Amino acid sequence: MISKSKKRLIARLDVKAPNLIKSINLEGLRKLGNPASFAEEYYKQGVDEIIYMDVVASLYQRNGLGDIVRSTTENVFIPITVGGGIRSADDVGEMLRCGADKVAINTAAVRRPDLISELANIYGSQCIVLSVEAKKVGPRTWEAYTDNGREKTGLDVVEWAKKATALGAGEVLITSVDREGTRKGFDIELIQAVSSTVDVPVIASGGMGDTNDMIAAFELGKAEAVAMADVLHYKRMSVEDVRAKALEAGIPVRKI
Repeated sequence: MISKSKKRLIARLDVKAPNLIKSINLEGLRKLGNPASFAEEYYKQGVDEIIYMDVVASLYQRNGLGDIVRSTTENVFIPITVGGGIRSADDVGEMLRCGADKVAINTAAVRRPDLISELANIYGSQCIVLSVEAKKVGPRTWEAYTDNGREKTGLDVVEWAKKATALGAGEVLITSVDREGTRKGFDIELIQAVSSTVDVPVIASGGMGDTNDMIAAFELGKAEAVAMADVLHYKRMSVEDVRAKALEAGIPVRKI
């Protein structure tokens, strides 16, 4: 059975400022254009949320999306999550002042897990998204990575998600590095393993190639949301197409 809470369709925009980029397995970046313009288009198509990820934040030790978020919020009025380079309460506050509704944290949380509790106590768990870059290392076993899928952490993904949500993370964004950009479908086993372990919403990311992948993430993976990139950026389908297929399949998404 699929839960009847409203499932969310999210557009994920990976950014190397000032450009929207797309990669395969988080490598080989291709520039696509102005992120705010893409976000506005997806908003007009009826997407539920936007996720912005700064893919070079670790390199520069900061998040460079402030101006892009400000520009986006002039015409986009849905929740926006910003990730990459978020390392402190001040960083979170700056992103929220720019117009973000939530922040996604990865590297800083791995280095100091108590940061999750500190941020949740200040801003609320609903504002804090744990971002996990997962690579499969064995049967039903995945290791968490940082720095855009480059650095090993030694952490088991499922156990890390369990610990981080206990510390106060209000959502988990799971990106399969193995599937990202491949259009081979979400790693359903990974999504299901995490969603069955934590008590917060899980966002499936990495690998959506068609609407059957989206349906599988909801029905089999038990995700509460799917993050789409390649299929939208390259106009393989629209948000309207995805929503229509979800409704047709009985997935309880928002009706436009």
